Amino acid sequence: MNRREFLKLSAVAAMSMFLGDLKMVEAKTFSKKIDFHAHAMLPSYLEGLKKLKIDAPAEEGFPLPKWSVENHLKFMADAGIDFSVLSMPTPHIYNGAENEKISIEVAREINEDLAALCKKYPDKFGFVAVLPMPSVEGSIAEIKYATEKLGALGVKVASNSDGVYLGDEILNPIFEELDKRNSLVILHPSPARKLPREKVVTGKVMALFEYPADTTRAILNLLANGTLEKFSNIKLVVPHCGSFLPYMKQRAGAMFQMLASMNLMPPADISAGLKNLYFDLAGDPMPEEMDILLKITDVQHLIYGSDFPYVLTPILLKKKQALDSELANRNWLEKIYTENAKILMEA
Repeated sequence: MNRREFLKLSAVAAMSMFLGDLKMVEAKTFSKKIDFHAHAMLPSYLEGLKKLKIDAPAEEGFPLPKWSVENHLKFMADAGIDFSVLSMPTPHIYNGAENEKISIEVAREINEDLAALCKKYPDKFGFVAVLPMPSVEGSIAEIKYATEKLGALGVKVASNSDGVYLGDEILNPIFEELDKRNSLVILHPSPARKLPREKVVTGKVMALFEYPADTTRAILNLLANGTLEKFSNIKLVVPHCGSFLPYMKQRAGAMFQMLASMNLMPPADISAGLKNLYFDLAGDPMPEEMDILLKITDVQHLIYGSDFPYVLTPILLKKKQALDSELANRNWLEKIYTENAKILMEA
């Protein structure tokens, strides 16, 4: 499903609610629920990791979860999710410049498989394309092919690709292409190249600390280098309740000012930059994380994310139940699940 088809479907749903009687309105008001953080472990991805000699369990400190379309659809039905935006997980499909050609080929294979899955279930799945970053030529070619030929809703980018972080000027041509297209860009963490992996728990399991740390590192780099200000048409989604950004807003803001005064970096307004980002609620938004996140953003920039299948389904359902209860109390269900989602889907 492409963006235009999604918006058309949403309009039909809205009209059916408007025309229905009161009972139907109550039942359908929050029926079009969108999940912006969901992964599909397709054979092309698993085979691609092998071609690139990437050992996922060793890199992540955690085995890749099992996935099937049947289990994903069942989770969606049980959770009351109507549409999921699929993206590739970590590890990122790049393993050195010497293997760049393979990365480009693997990206194409994955995106074609994702497109085929979404074509089979157009009312359930859309996808954001994987890019062979930091390959500039390969990534731009894949943006064009995936969006124009395959119907991708946008792209997924890793926080760093083989040590090249978002915000590095080397990647500017890629961001320029995305900016031209008003692209939806979903960020996903990728572990830093060198970590203290021995005798320290944060270096063993990436999801514990390194995922939010690297997400934060990438966003701060984007803000410090003015990338998001320069390419302001991009709609960037930050995962996992903003990672460490709520804490870093005040600290980084003060440091940015000090560094700029010493001519060590250009001036950067971190508060203004954060206001333009979108944040998914994957992870543990309740009972505290959402309120912490709201210190740096507002409800207009929150969207739902499940992180399926990385968390066991019963746990995900309990988390979603707690979140939905809180959103209902605040009268935010439709805003987060539907209205904000439609903004991100607009071309």
